[in-house]
Amino acid sequence: MLENESPNPMDGDWVWKGALDTPVPGLDGTVLKWGAQFYFLYAGYGHFPDYGSAIYIMRMSNPYTLTGDHVLLTAPTFSWEKQGGMAINEGPVTLHRNGRVFLIFSASTTWSEDYALGMLIMNEEDDPMLASSWTKSPQPVFRKSTENGVYATGHNSFTTSPDGLEDWIVFHALPAPGADTGLRATRIQKFEWNRDGTPDFGVPFSYDHTLQVPSGE
Repeated sequence: MLENESPNPMDGDWVWKGALDTPVPGLDGTVLKWGAQFYFLYAGYGHFPDYGSAIYIMRMSNPYTLTGDHVLLTAPTFSWEKQGGMAINEGPVTLHRNGRVFLIFSASTTWSEDYALGMLIMNEEDDPMLASSWTKSPQPVFRKSTENGVYATGHNSFTTSPDGLEDWIVFHALPAPGADTGLRATRIQKFEWNRDGTPDFGVPFSYDHTLQVPSGE
C-alpha cells in the first residue's frame, strides 16, 4: 500500500505503508466500499481441494490495515474453473447496479484458452462477509469465441463512456488456442443489461471488429 496526502495523485509524495497482511499468500487485491465500510477482496492460494486460488473477503479498519479473519466467497468447483492445470478463481472486481452487487472473477489459468469470467451476486441488504449472501453462476458469464477467434477472455475491469450512459468491459485475450501469454492483448467492448437486472457481456468481438465510438466521446 502506498499513501499520498495530496488530493491530486500527480502531486505530493507517495509513502510506503507496507504490504497488506492477508492470512494466506495471494494476489489481485481490490477494494469494495459498501455503506460506510471498506472490504478487501483477494485471490488466496491453497487446496480447495485441488491446488490453486480462491477469492476471500476481509474487513478494513483503514485503507492500509485489514482486520479480523478472511471469509471464502468462491473456490473452483466447476470444470470450467479448472482448465490449464490449476483450479483458479482470481481477479475479483465488482459492479453495483439494480440493488445488487455483482462480483466478477476470472476462472482457470490465464494461459488456458478457457480462461473465462464467472460471477457472484449479492443483494444490497445482505452482509458481504457471509458466504451465504452470495450466489454463484453455474456457467461462465464471458468466455472464448472460437467463431470470432478470441480466447482466454479474462482478468477484466469495468468503465463507462465519457457521458456515463454506457458500460464497458476491459479484458485481455489471446489470438489462438495455446498462444503464448506474451501475445495477450487488452480489449474493450460495450455491454448491456438483461431484463432481470444482471449484466450481459455478450461474446468477445473478433480482432477485425470495428467498435462504435463510446457515447459522449
